[in-house]
Amino acid sequence: MVTLKDIARECQVSFSTVSKALKGSPEISYETTEFIQKKAREMGYHPNIAARSLRTNRTYDIGVIFEDKTGAGFQHQYFATIISGIQKVAFSKGYEMTFVSGDSTKNYDYYAHALARNYDGVAILSCDYNSSGIKQLVQSEIPTVTLDYFYDMEHSAVMSDHSAGIEELLEYVISCGHKKIAMIHGEKTWVSEQRVQAFKAVCKKHGIESPSDYFAEGLYHDPVTSSAATEVFISLDEPPTCIFYPDDYAALGGIRELASHGYTPGKDISIVGYDGIKLTSMMIPPLTTYEQDGETIGRTMAEALLSRIEDPDNYAPKKEVVTGRIIHGGTVVKL
Repeated sequence: MVTLKDIARECQVSFSTVSKALKGSPEISYETTEFIQKKAREMGYHPNIAARSLRTNRTYDIGVIFEDKTGAGFQHQYFATIISGIQKVAFSKGYEMTFVSGDSTKNYDYYAHALARNYDGVAILSCDYNSSGIKQLVQSEIPTVTLDYFYDMEHSAVMSDHSAGIEELLEYVISCGHKKIAMIHGEKTWVSEQRVQAFKAVCKKHGIESPSDYFAEGLYHDPVTSSAATEVFISLDEPPTCIFYPDDYAALGGIRELASHGYTPGKDISIVGYDGIKLTSMMIPPLTTYEQDGETIGRTMAEALLSRIEDPDNYAPKKEVVTGRIIHGGTVVKL
């Protein structure tokens, strides 16, 4: 069995340097950490989790709450990249990840579940953040980090900058001459509220009307509801020249509906998505959208959670905001 001493001898560094590098300690440079971790993998090193758990009083297991209403699972590229980011940081520090099954809309007792499984901490990605089951977990002694929901300064949260995303997309659409702009937003969540507020604020700044007929509620990652809303929009006496969709995957339903009426995005009508998934980048023309930086969001979540787990006395909870970037694509027409 390969030991830390074997790795230290092979890398020609000290035992303590190897130990810190395998834990991802900031005391060791990124280059040295990468070199040692790569060498350890090549040598077939596997940490003794049981011995380490006894020594540190940790299980080295992180729970992940991801309630997927659409049933897309890892096909939901945005969440898949976030999970990948969490996983990379967790694995680099010797932690495993376990997905937690439950339903916050039915007030599932996530706190009791986390205690029973003895998780060192829990990353909360998607759920009903106002449910009693989630609130009890967040307010407990178990370290948590939340995605796109901020409770207070006692609890860490990582946010995608949805306001900035909508503002950047809408400014671009307006710069192309559009004034009749409709929006299909997702179900009523904090994220949807932020996006709608940002949309209305930019329209107001430019003196553009945003009538109630130009807003429709759909579901995230659901082409069916976006297809239905698209049909309503294009049937209006004054239909919009551009439609915003809740996300790229939902936009596919809109594209199908438009095609059934003889409309080609980027030619007869303009459309905008959100997320920046690979599928819509391969369309002809590629979808104009806003790419959320899921990888950075995931890494930031994992780093916040592990800092709380490993150094609770010096850890300061905070809200961190991650920005993305606009992808101009080819589905917005210049008027």
